Amino acid sequence: MEILLALVIVAVVVWFVSGPLRRSAGETRKASERLEDPHVAELRARKEAKYREIRDAELDREQGKLSRADWGRQDAELRREAIEILKELDRANAEAEERAAAER
Repeated sequence: MEILLALVIVAVVVWFVSGPLRRSAGETRKASERLEDPHVAELRARKEAKYREIRDAELDREQGKLSRADWGRQDAELRREAIEILKELDRANAEAEERAAAER
């Protein structure tokens, strides 16, 4: 009985792990296209870079490298740019979802 249970567990694990290998090439391509639109990926990278710039500016202010006035101007500009990127990212995500829905 224990051997049978062990064999069933091994079979389930092998079936689960080999799932991606059982997909057809078309299914794999469609899945990868749905997962990451290049434009969306580029916008996400830009968003993360902008967030990093904002954190760096805050650190510079804390360390005294930027005056409060200079930091205020720089922070406002960086946050305005970040908002634009977020709006563009929202539009790109919506377009990608519409394309994915149309393909179904």
